[in-house]
Amino acid sequence: MQKGIQALVLWMLVGYAQAACPAWPQARAEQEMERLSQQITEWKNAYWQQGNSAVSDEVYDQLAERLAFWRRCFTGEAPAHDALPLLRGDVRHPVAHTGVRKLPDRAAVARWMRGQSGLWVQPKVDGVAVTLVYRQGRLVQAISRGNGLAGEDWTARVLQIPSVPKVSDGALANSVLQGELFLLRAGHVQKQMGGMNARAKVAGMMMRQQAAAELNQLGIFIWAWPDGPQDMQQRLTLLRQGGFVYSARFSHPVANAQQVEQWRQRWFTSPLPFASDGVVVRRGKESAGRFWVPGQGDWVIAWKYPPASRVMEVRGISFSIGRSGKIAVVAHLEPQLLDDKRVQRVNVGSVSRWSTLDIGIGDQLQISLAGQGIPRIDSVVWRTAQRNKPQPPAARYNALTCYFATPECAEQFLSRLVWLSSRSILNIDGAGETLWRTLHDARGMEHLFSWLAFTPEQLQAIPGISAQRGQRLWHQFNLARERPFLRWIQAMGVPIPKTAFVRLEEDSWRQMQDRNEEQWQRLPGVGAERARQLVTFLHHPDVAALAKWLSGQRIPGF
Repeated sequence: MQKGIQALVLWMLVGYAQAACPAWPQARAEQEMERLSQQITEWKNAYWQQGNSAVSDEVYDQLAERLAFWRRCFTGEAPAHDALPLLRGDVRHPVAHTGVRKLPDRAAVARWMRGQSGLWVQPKVDGVAVTLVYRQGRLVQAISRGNGLAGEDWTARVLQIPSVPKVSDGALANSVLQGELFLLRAGHVQKQMGGMNARAKVAGMMMRQQAAAELNQLGIFIWAWPDGPQDMQQRLTLLRQGGFVYSARFSHPVANAQQVEQWRQRWFTSPLPFASDGVVVRRGKESAGRFWVPGQGDWVIAWKYPPASRVMEVRGISFSIGRSGKIAVVAHLEPQLLDDKRVQRVNVGSVSRWSTLDIGIGDQLQISLAGQGIPRIDSVVWRTAQRNKPQPPAARYNALTCYFATPECAEQFLSRLVWLSSRSILNIDGAGETLWRTLHDARGMEHLFSWLAFTPEQLQAIPGISAQRGQRLWHQFNLARERPFLRWIQAMGVPIPKTAFVRLEEDSWRQMQDRNEEQWQRLPGVGAERARQLVTFLHHPDVAALAKWLSGQRIPGF
């Protein structure tokens, strides 16, 4: 949270460059902004007064940025105070904290580095900032960052942290150091484990007055020594000798953006003793400490890692009917990049899950990528005051509906066609949703397997299908005739569990119809209820009619 102000301006320029303002009347906009502002204030107070974090740092920052965007839309202003930590504490910093300007990509980093020398890269350690003051060889003061000019007196708590040196000598004996208190982690791989809410955990430890033992879990990374040695290598050596071991270990000279990118990727994917959220590039030589001002540190920039998740606004909600008749809900999102993938929709699941999550248009969802880059909902982080939820279609479809094409069956019928043509079923190369729509619109298929009767000439006469493609499709349809009997059983949607398929010995439709419930239950994965479903399914008039038609087409087993 305390780093949100620098992110705010960049996010406004980059993250929302193409975003549209909500289409709200002014009265509703004021209601929504006030409600979100109150929530952010509650989270902020809990974070900075009690050390409690109800939401992750990333969610807090992004919702604060969202609020600023709304204010810019409806008032023409974007006050930044909601993205800042609560400005508590009146202990002045001997040298102000400048903060770090964040750049969006390698190109921006390269532009900033152009013409400069003596640059170093460090991990952007994820924790809370602190000033350490040493006088005559002793640690006499520790100050939280606060607003960069003044913060809280953390001296008593910091003196209990074993990893923070309490005495110093040489150049460090009378020094002011700025650094990051962080949560010690053994082998933390940022790409796999994320931030672990490390910043909030450290803040909580520093706010609580009891449980001093938990301070053993904290480390210190010094990233600035105002008015210290001008030579960076000498500075790092003295810090290491003084007990600040991480600065020297994780600081490396760089000459170009490619080297920065290499360290960024290495630290993102390798085990580290702390959580980090990017890299920092800094000049070895800095301005004199008396010139340091919050927000004006032009000698240092940050390049953050790609976020593990993003807060995205729901722009619309749609419903689709699957091959088994189940209704699926899809949330359409404002398009955003997540790990180089453009995300603009996410599957919510069933109507029941959608109702439980209570997702409406305008709500804010935390979205991450699951296996194979598929977007998923981590949580609903914010709901609008005025609920806008469309009415789902009536639940009148099931596993035995829509084998024959009717206007009201369009979606389930199409879903069945897409399913049967997939690689694991009939493996009809080149057949997908678009093709099936085209064929059905042009030829008006009567039932699920009408395509078997198409001739090359009929396919070639369909607008958008060339003679060559029509011939190729006809060939694919004919190849489907040769698929094994059990593949055709799957294409029909017979509800046999996968575990039972390997034990199924029948090679004809008649044999399957002759099985009674008791015989079905002898197969693995088939209980009493599933056995009843199978008997009902196999004797349903629509299914029987399709089986008879497939027999007429000389499909094996029918």
